[in-house]
Amino acid sequence: MRQAVNILFLGGAKRVSMGRMFIEAGASLGLDVVLFSYELTTEVPVAEVATVIVGRRWADPELMAHLHEVVTDNRIDIVIPFVDPAVEVAARYCASDREVWTPNRNAALSSLMFDKVEADALFRAEGFPLPALPAQLSEEAPIIAKPRHGSASKGVRVLQRAEYEALAANDDAAASYLFQEYIGRRREYTVDCYVTSAGKFICAVPRVRLETAGGEVMSTITLRHPEIEAESRRILSQLGFTGPITIQFLAREEAPEHPMLMEINPRLGGGCVCSVHAGANIPAYILTDWLGREVEECTAWTPGLKICRYMQEVVFPPKN
Repeated sequence: MRQAVNILFLGGAKRVSMGRMFIEAGASLGLDVVLFSYELTTEVPVAEVATVIVGRRWADPELMAHLHEVVTDNRIDIVIPFVDPAVEVAARYCASDREVWTPNRNAALSSLMFDKVEADALFRAEGFPLPALPAQLSEEAPIIAKPRHGSASKGVRVLQRAEYEALAANDDAAASYLFQEYIGRRREYTVDCYVTSAGKFICAVPRVRLETAGGEVMSTITLRHPEIEAESRRILSQLGFTGPITIQFLAREEAPEHPMLMEINPRLGGGCVCSVHAGANIPAYILTDWLGREVEECTAWTPGLKICRYMQEVVFPPKN
């Protein structure tokens, strides 16, 4: 008889493929995976593979109490966050309930990654390669302004020096942005990584996003990039991350061998399914890690593997 494991997704609304990958990975390990997903409505695509539980908003003061009811009632073993605010929630909850496991338990470090100004300061203190700060640039160099707590490139602005100085002169406005050198001719890379709860580095799979829509990657392809793979290992080891992590790098078109760190998202990325198809079975690593078994490092993933995503409807009948 297979061992049962109940997994709760936090904000996994569209992660149908990833849900199926967890079920398949579980079966390969002798586990009967049952999925639940904590959402604001039951009518979300993940209902195809999971029991959807209507939950609270991430900022709701009653969130933790309600989450505890959900975990207890459904005998949840593992909590997996899929959206930024849920990462800290999962870490904080599992720190308070030792019977429930999440791959990344460092709530403080995770929270820091969603404040671009604080994250940038940490990265510079650690000596990671980054785009230059405005004070390090010539008067002609354009500057990018990234919302301090933004995501999916929403609200990003490219400024000339006079525009930057006018914005920076307003203390409230300036405090809302991270300012860096704008690199127009660039290549951007996403890296899907996993580090076990014991700190063992398992994989770093770089890929290029070919098409996005509404902040979601629709087409992406894996590639070998030795410098990015080595830098990913160094960064995660130095900072002490565990679990699934998505790292964003950029490089000048004329110098792709010199990647610069953009940001770190301590969770599964939306396009991580590409790396799984390429051979880095991150759902299996998570489950193996939870079981307390040794996870083998993955270096034999397939470069040049491309995925294209498509629209498919999930139908909900009328409510009586």
